[in-house]
Amino acid sequence: MSGARALLAVVREAFASTIAQPVGSAIGLVVVAGMCAAVLLTSGRTVAAEQQVVASIDSAGTRAIVVRAEADAGLDTSVLDRLTGVDGVEWAGAFSLAEDARNAAFAGGAPVPLRQAWSEDWRELGLPAGASADGAVAFASATALDRLGIDGAVGELALDDGRGYAVGGRIETPEHLAFLEPLVVAPQPPAERAAPVGALVVIASRPELVAPLTGVVRSVLDVADPTRVELRTSETLAALRGLVEGQLGAFGRALTLGILGVSAVLVGVLQYGMVTLRRKDFGRRRALGASQRLVVALVTIQTAIVAGVGATAGSALAIGALAAAGDPLPGPRYLLGVGTLAVLVATLAAVLPAVSAARREPIAELRVP
Repeated sequence: MSGARALLAVVREAFASTIAQPVGSAIGLVVVAGMCAAVLLTSGRTVAAEQQVVASIDSAGTRAIVVRAEADAGLDTSVLDRLTGVDGVEWAGAFSLAEDARNAAFAGGAPVPLRQAWSEDWRELGLPAGASADGAVAFASATALDRLGIDGAVGELALDDGRGYAVGGRIETPEHLAFLEPLVVAPQPPAERAAPVGALVVIASRPELVAPLTGVVRSVLDVADPTRVELRTSETLAALRGLVEGQLGAFGRALTLGILGVSAVLVGVLQYGMVTLRRKDFGRRRALGASQRLVVALVTIQTAIVAGVGATAGSALAIGALAAAGDPLPGPRYLLGVGTLAVLVATLAAVLPAVSAARREPIAELRVP
């Protein structure tokens, strides 16, 4: 018999043994289901809350390094070239000093600050890749369009010096650019000559890189008067992320290990009792030529089958309870990990009773009345 057929035969026999022992199988199923449900309702809820908190901290706004420069500070677009290739920089954009722009459709309209912008990737602003083709198209936030009196995000803007821009559409202001509201930006092609910059925004790829990148950004500004430059970061939030993730993660791991340990002991005791009740059956199998490995495989596979059904039932019950209570749900990877770990723990807990059953002498077991 080939290896695959032999394994399939053992699995079928284990499944039949599971059906033939409904009481023992039901008890094992309840133990594993309770283990999964307890883990998900305790540490799983903690993990879900941690994921929500960390996700909010990981937003681009909390990974931003913002440099504000006055007109005579000497900051210009060449800083973007010096940031190119710096590890840990997810996005960088430079914005000119603000210029008053008005709706060209009528005179005397409310002015809104317009800023030219430079970047290698306009997706951070929700703009198409070719947004800076000619530099004469501006995009505005809803707040800016409302103040300008422009409906439908279509119109013309006029500057005090006679220059004009076409309104190319509406943009959603990213959290890290909220300080520029009301936001009107005119994306520019790469500057042939360095142009003055009033604001520089650098987004770190990970929160923990905010602190080291702050020093790098400060070192490449190359401004004439550092006292005219203000640099702001979210380093405090980045530190908070590490604290939240560390404390909640440690608590969840300790609780999970405790529940799994207690459940493993229960499964081991249960399987030892089931093996003792079936000692004549195992003795008969050994007398008929079954190997010790076959007996161990039967007991462990039977336990794995029961544990798999129990893990599925317990996880479904816990998810339903969390959803009904309106609590956050852990991610699918965590759910799959808990279920897999529960099956693995239950199966490993059955190995010792299985070995004990396999090592008993067939003749001695068959003499038991």
